[in-house]
Amino acid sequence: MLCLLSLNSTTDVQNPTRRKQSQQKRQISIPTEPLSLSLMPLTSPKWLQCPSLSFTIPTSLFQYPRNSSTFLCNYCFKNKEQTQSWNGLKVIRGKKLLKDLTTWGIGGVCNYFVEVFDQTQLLSAIRYCHVNSIPYIIIGKGSNCLFDDLGFDGCLILNRIEFLERIDPGVYRVGSGFRFNQLGVLSCNEGFTGLEFSGGVPGTVGGATYMNAGANGQETASTIESIDIVTTEGAFQTLHRVDLSFGYRSSPFQDMKDLAAITAVTFRLQGSGSARKRQQELLKRRRITQPLGERSAGSVFRNPSSLGVSAAELIDKTGLKGFSIGGAMVSHIHANFFVNIGGSTSQDMLNLIAFVKDKVDKKFGIELEEEVLYFHPYCNLMNKER
Repeated sequence: MLCLLSLNSTTDVQNPTRRKQSQQKRQISIPTEPLSLSLMPLTSPKWLQCPSLSFTIPTSLFQYPRNSSTFLCNYCFKNKEQTQSWNGLKVIRGKKLLKDLTTWGIGGVCNYFVEVFDQTQLLSAIRYCHVNSIPYIIIGKGSNCLFDDLGFDGCLILNRIEFLERIDPGVYRVGSGFRFNQLGVLSCNEGFTGLEFSGGVPGTVGGATYMNAGANGQETASTIESIDIVTTEGAFQTLHRVDLSFGYRSSPFQDMKDLAAITAVTFRLQGSGSARKRQQELLKRRRITQPLGERSAGSVFRNPSSLGVSAAELIDKTGLKGFSIGGAMVSHIHANFFVNIGGSTSQDMLNLIAFVKDKVDKKFGIELEEEVLYFHPYCNLMNKER
């Protein structure tokens, strides 16, 4: 784009007469209704001046925002914050950087951004996306995911369903957007065991359930009684744990085609006088063995099943601790944590993941499986393309 602008600027300086003529040709009437570029009048000039910029650019680089009477170039259109309303929901178009919403601090601009605070708002946002064929992704605290620097050409729905209800002693019904580690601290402080491992774990209750998060011999699924979901058809359902099959870092929701989102989870925990002490011990150990103060997404790879060895051990034995590509680095503290040491691009992180996988495969004949989810710019959660 800079080359195009530079060439046009040079041409105008060298040909003042041509510049005057081109300016006269640019005086066209702006339509009052949204108009596709493919339907622009054949007499329209090849160059227009963006209202937000002081120079002209090709019409092929312009967009015509809905509910606006002004053409904007692609750059300004992508970076101009516009507020819309979807069935009463405030939606921001452009400007919202994905890197500000993720623990890795990586990602470009998303086309639409909306926050939802209850299941009704969530369903409203999902329905709007379906009706208007807008791809969407739902995230919580932004851990365990990698967005592309090119952004996301769809709607990012930020889950802020953060309520907590005490139904009975040790029984908690919690919104899927509630911080998972906060629930663990709260339950242990109240004398209930089962979620000691959650201390220091980033992410939400919904994310922990979806991935069946776990550590130190504990996992999320073992503490769940029921799960509330909303389907792509807009139906609310309550599923009971006894009817669901969970596995290592896996849940039935990962393959549920009609799942739109998890909205709430009910946990049933057992009383324990040592839960708080146990959690403090695990958190102290985690602070020593994991880079909690750095920008990471948690474990990058799943531990190989039934091999009795962790992904971190395999990576460490290849001598890759501290190895970096661009701004992405294998942590010195924990080999299965990749950190953004400053300015990492999505391609840096993808290259590092691919490089580590290749090295481990060549040395041990084991192909590591990613635990972190990568969302490319045109992925579509409606079609489960992740």
